[in-house]
Amino acid sequence: MDIFIYAVIVIAVFALGVKIVRPVEVGIIEFLGKYSRTANAGFNWIFPGLFKMYRINITERRVDIDPQSIITKDKLNAVVDGVVYYRVEEAQKSIYNVNNFALSVPSLAKTTLRAVIGKMTLTEANENRDKINDEVEKILSKEVSLWGIDVVRVELQRIEPPPDVQEAMNQVVKAENEKIAALDLATSIETQADGERRAEIKKAEGIAAAIRLKAEADGEAIKIVNEAAEKYFVGNAQLLKQLETVSEALRDNAKIIVPSNSELVNVIGDLAGATIPITKKGKA
Repeated sequence: MDIFIYAVIVIAVFALGVKIVRPVEVGIIEFLGKYSRTANAGFNWIFPGLFKMYRINITERRVDIDPQSIITKDKLNAVVDGVVYYRVEEAQKSIYNVNNFALSVPSLAKTTLRAVIGKMTLTEANENRDKINDEVEKILSKEVSLWGIDVVRVELQRIEPPPDVQEAMNQVVKAENEKIAALDLATSIETQADGERRAEIKKAEGIAAAIRLKAEADGEAIKIVNEAAEKYFVGNAQLLKQLETVSEALRDNAKIIVPSNSELVNVIGDLAGATIPITKKGKA
């Protein structure tokens, strides 16, 4: 009977001393209130009553920075909030260097965010959100490193100015957009006008080139005619021109009245203003 009781007691003590640590946790084991060792994931056994284990989650955590009203550098109130992502790197420090790090981290992040934005105007804060995120993360990381905590990132979610200031900002943005649209329209019209002007110039250049080519062709034709006249009608260039005039007149269907007692050749000669020798009945 005594052996049975002893066995039950041993089993109970053993069962109470069994501690299972999950892969996402580490265990901090204390002996009579003093740090003893850090337990890794898996099966662990401690002597109940003398030892005590604290489990710390080491996965990445997300905590909200509660909305708060911050006075900016230009004396405007803005409602700001954000989120912080962090994880425990050294479980021992997270227990012994800070009282309840889960509450301390978001509280410190809130204070840091207020300090950073308070040095900026509202416009600067809206235009430099990434800079704010980086600055808060840098300051926060330095502070919580003493707690064995690593800040992964900080994200600013919103910056809301007072309603009247927001309306004024909307009007400014609208005016800027209208200005840009007007400049784009003016540029488009100017580009179109420039294109039309260039087209007219090209057209005029084409006409001028055509006229120049025609003049060159006419000049070449005159040159050829003159050379032929000098070669075949030496001394009779004026007669050749008169004959060309008669030829042009006849081509246009001009009507010529020929007297019954006149030779056609003599009539043509009279029109040309020249005497053309005619051979008739064997006489010259």
